[in-house]
Amino acid sequence: MTKRTSAKYKLDRRMGENIWGRPKSPVNRREYGPGQHGQRRKGKMSDFGLQLRAKQKLKGYYGDLTEKQFRRIYAEAERLRGDTGEQLIGLLERRLDAVVYRAKFVATIFAARQFVNHGHVLVNGQRVNIPSYRVKEGDIIEVREKSRQIAVVLEAVQLSERDVPDYIDADHSKMTATFVRTPGLSDVPYPVLMEPNLVIEYYAQN
Repeated sequence: MTKRTSAKYKLDRRMGENIWGRPKSPVNRREYGPGQHGQRRKGKMSDFGLQLRAKQKLKGYYGDLTEKQFRRIYAEAERLRGDTGEQLIGLLERRLDAVVYRAKFVATIFAARQFVNHGHVLVNGQRVNIPSYRVKEGDIIEVREKSRQIAVVLEAVQLSERDVPDYIDADHSKMTATFVRTPGLSDVPYPVLMEPNLVIEYYAQN
């Protein structure tokens, strides 16, 4: 098992939820947490616990971002006009690795980060190898021609477990995707409930 696969499954077990909606998630078989105390009855979680959990779940969903990265994105969302929670989701969804994942060029967000890192992705015809690169509305993201026959790409396109959301216009015959618009929380196809309002509360108090 690779380190990234292990991290993904650990996150599912820790949260007790199938965060990415994957058929192979261990939570599908065991809904309790990991470790020898995982099956103990859980008491009512405090407000702080709920906020922390919401932050860990959202941060984990986007490839287990570091706390420094995630706090920086939150700080930027806070500066923008409008609802901070909605702005936070919009900024996360504009990350290049998130767009590559949403367009179904690869199967997981972890694979998307690696795929971008290895230089397989072009944005408006220019190679970009920074997963956190922020795309703009109208940007065209494509898989390099030399990379279109890689097994992980061919397999991901066939996945039936998730669809491409309507804020991304993907053409798998050409391996291109256009970032149509910045989504709000209700537009994003999360398999589990995400609560950015609790994340905002967490950072406001800590």
